[in-house]
Amino acid sequence: MACKAGTFVSYAALLLLLCIFSYCISEVSTTDTLNPGDRLNSSGRLVSRNEFFELRFDGNLLGIWFSGRYPSGHPVWLANRNPTFANDTGVLTLDASGNLRIVHTNGDLIQTIYSGNESATNATAALLDSGNLVLNETNSMQVLWQSFDHPTDTLLPGMKLGINYKTGEILSLKSWLRADNASPGAFTMEWEPNEEQLIINRRGRRFWSSGTSYENIPLLDQYNNNYKFNKQSNADESYVSFSLLVGKKFTPEHRKEVSRWFLDYDGSTCGTETNGKVCYALSQFCDGSSTEDGCAKWKGPKCRRHGTKFKKRIANIWPASIYFYHDASNNLSFADCKQLCWQDCKCSGVDEKYNLSYGCRFYNGSYRTYNYDDLTGNEEIFYVIIPGIWIAIAVSTTVIVALMCIYLYLRWRRLRLEENFLKELMTSDRPSDANELENGGNRNNLQVYSAAQIKTATNGFSLANKLGEGGFGPVYKGKFAQGQEIAVKRLSRRSGQGLVEFKNELILIAKLQHSNLVRLLGFCVQSEEKMLVYEYLPNKSLDFFIFGDQSKRELLDWNKRFSIIDGISQGLLYLHKYSRLRIIHRDLKASNILLDKYMNPKISDFGMARIFRPEEPEANTIRVVGTYRCIHFGVLVLEVVSGKKNHSIYDFDRMLNLIGYAWELWKVDPLKLVDLAIMESAVKDQVLKCINVSLLCVKPIKRQPTMSMFYLC
Repeated sequence: MACKAGTFVSYAALLLLLCIFSYCISEVSTTDTLNPGDRLNSSGRLVSRNEFFELRFDGNLLGIWFSGRYPSGHPVWLANRNPTFANDTGVLTLDASGNLRIVHTNGDLIQTIYSGNESATNATAALLDSGNLVLNETNSMQVLWQSFDHPTDTLLPGMKLGINYKTGEILSLKSWLRADNASPGAFTMEWEPNEEQLIINRRGRRFWSSGTSYENIPLLDQYNNNYKFNKQSNADESYVSFSLLVGKKFTPEHRKEVSRWFLDYDGSTCGTETNGKVCYALSQFCDGSSTEDGCAKWKGPKCRRHGTKFKKRIANIWPASIYFYHDASNNLSFADCKQLCWQDCKCSGVDEKYNLSYGCRFYNGSYRTYNYDDLTGNEEIFYVIIPGIWIAIAVSTTVIVALMCIYLYLRWRRLRLEENFLKELMTSDRPSDANELENGGNRNNLQVYSAAQIKTATNGFSLANKLGEGGFGPVYKGKFAQGQEIAVKRLSRRSGQGLVEFKNELILIAKLQHSNLVRLLGFCVQSEEKMLVYEYLPNKSLDFFIFGDQSKRELLDWNKRFSIIDGISQGLLYLHKYSRLRIIHRDLKASNILLDKYMNPKISDFGMARIFRPEEPEANTIRVVGTYRCIHFGVLVLEVVSGKKNHSIYDFDRMLNLIGYAWELWKVDPLKLVDLAIMESAVKDQVLKCINVSLLCVKPIKRQPTMSMFYLC
């Protein structure tokens, strides 16, 4: 009997062990498939074939995560976003009828994920390497249900966002309520079939759009991420998905590092990299009035003017300025708190770190901001509303426009007064006194001097100060009390040039600015006195050197003379082509070329000059003083090269002047024309070029070159 009893106990123990073993093997540990009768508890998991994804419990959440090879704390899909059971008490089951359910450990139903039917037998659930959990009918391999048709907050390659027109079902992403609460939050990402772009809505209102070319999604760089969007639209459905291309850069092992992006709880779009998630912070860019990068302007009361926006600040808030908004439903996200603050004109900011389970924490007063280096640990993080700067911009713009208008008006008025003043000078022959000119519209930046000032500066027009005399009258050297040296041209009563020439020179010199033109400092018109005040040039005029004795001529070697010719040509080119007024000098000669202390030439004496319109081929001259083109320049160049005056006779048999003499030498030996005082320093090519061009200048008018042609030579 003892043996029989022992045998019975042994059989009973063996039977118990078999039952325990059969139960244990029904609890899934590590596989990619859930078969009928299998149970997945908190210690088990489904792992895709290549270990890309895993289905498991995390506390009371059942979801799909990247596997341990690709760690990520955020699930790509959740079966139960609003769990109602305690941690580690849920079990995923699949029965013979294809019912996929979450139950308690004791078998009580918690949630039905998919409800099967009697005809669907031998259904299996498999976790694919795409991250899709698929429930198939074993015999026909018909897809009964798949997680890709029920997205949460993450978009994976191959997953669709769009609408099924037959069933009316909309596939969209729904953000978490908060960072620690997986319940559906404030934001949804949808495919807008009419606009053919992705949009993010916040509580049903447009928050952001991707653009039809997805240009507002900087995280999804098609070149770097090696992916492409796929759009499909027909009578049955309209959707978008993206696919990741696998190549040399992106192997299957790498794809999980860049193959998803999800909608964060604050409305940001996030992608993944090996070191964690990287987000495009729409919550900061789409901050109120912004309409850039796809953001939609928030609707709000009139107190939220254009440009008003939220800014993140670390600050100490005065306690008296803090108030609260309580919500018993525990269904508030931080985005909801920001929206409530936006709608409340007294709200100046919202606390980011306040426990949203109790509601929102607002403030409506002053605050003190801190730099990150000065933090004490007692500060709070607030999103404060910064008033729009559009008013300041508008005011600044208005002021700038007003100042510009004032400036343009004053400039126009100045030009009109100047034109009237110059016109009066040109048309009137009556003398004017200094007071009239000072008050009557002189706008040429010229100094109006009194006769007494100039008389004092020239020592009473003493002979010791007299520099010379021309057709206009005598020229005196002077010096003002502050030390400035001047040259004064005093209109002589006996001069053949009268008030018209005086005014002409005053008008023209005042309008001209060039380094090779003499600079007019001011003038004096007082009673019978009419004087022009110029800068003083210490080396007198060109004729003093080239027509003097040999010692003076030697002071101007060929290099200096060639530089003088070049400077004169530049000054004339400016007068003929580039100045505001196109001017013909008409009295160009060596005595009207003044030399500064560096022997730089400056053209002077514009009393005989005339202005002509750009479209006029010739100027209408009153006094005939030679051809107005470049004949004077040609004669002047011959004089500089030869050191001889044009009007002297150089062949008494044929009565040849310098021009005729130069033509004769040009045929035989043109270098004989060169001044003997500079023969050793003369550069043959330059000399011949100057003689050639000067002879061209004295030809008949139709065959003369222009000044610009000479300068190019």
